[in-house]
Amino acid sequence: MIAKLSGLLDSVALDRLILNVGGVGYEVFASRRTLSNAGQPGDPLSLLIDTHVREDYIHLFGFLDAAEQQWFRLLTSVQGVGPKAGLAILSACPVERLGFAIASGDAALLRQADGVGPKLATRIVTELKDKAAKIDLSIPATIKAKKGAALVAENVTGIDNDAVSALVNLGYQRTDAYSAVLQAKQKANDNSTLQDLIRLALKELSS
Repeated sequence: MIAKLSGLLDSVALDRLILNVGGVGYEVFASRRTLSNAGQPGDPLSLLIDTHVREDYIHLFGFLDAAEQQWFRLLTSVQGVGPKAGLAILSACPVERLGFAIASGDAALLRQADGVGPKLATRIVTELKDKAAKIDLSIPATIKAKKGAALVAENVTGIDNDAVSALVNLGYQRTDAYSAVLQAKQKANDNSTLQDLIRLALKELSS
């Protein structure tokens, strides 16, 4: 089983790249995020690899970091999400937003991925909401979170959901609204009202 490949980037295509490792060219499927950060032909490149074996093929899926690989494995644990659908989701919703999308129930964002319809998007959000709380949600550094996923999974209250709903009604995407409310909570005090939280969240969205 191949777990990692290191070599020189040979070429990049729409959904894959070729990595030259000691004169052998490995075809590796990857997300748009990984492909856009792979570098130029001839540059050194190391990728974490998931190997998928079937009777008629062996496919390699590559990731620049462990966070994206972890999310790929979590996504493909959902029935109906194959490896290529997992990469499509990671291309449409990169790891720094995916945790918030699932935690906030933003199935609409997942539907932007090729091959992901409403039913599958809802299934992903439903099945992964609890599992996502057990891994790092890649919360942006601006939140200054110490508990990672625990902040998302445990510290969301009724007033938070009301604030998210208010921002969505103002036209913001649910994932962005959810992230902004979490950031606003770091600056709010215990006596903050719903209006205070919305005001702080709007500042986060405009910054």
